[in-house]
Amino acid sequence: MKSMNAMIRILAAGAILSAFAEIGAPAPALAQSGASCDQLWRERNAIYARAGHCFQTTRGRSVFGGGCFPPYGRLSGADARRVRQLQTLERRNGC
Repeated sequence: MKSMNAMIRILAAGAILSAFAEIGAPAPALAQSGASCDQLWRERNAIYARAGHCFQTTRGRSVFGGGCFPPYGRLSGADARRVRQLQTLERRNGC
């Protein structure tokens, strides 16, 4: 139950951040340079989880589960842009 609540919070945060990206607004503080590597990883992978990605790593499966569904991780334009932003921040932070 505890992990389900955490998953719901992560997915909700990802949805909010995707909405900001969609309208071109600056992202909230989480995705700014002060975010930890773990926070950035979770936010990025929550986007993939919402898109039905099949996680293969132990970490991915433990956080987001083993289930996958169409479109199997294929991202929309806004989500793909957000993932690229997060990956850039991860690189800058040395993640």
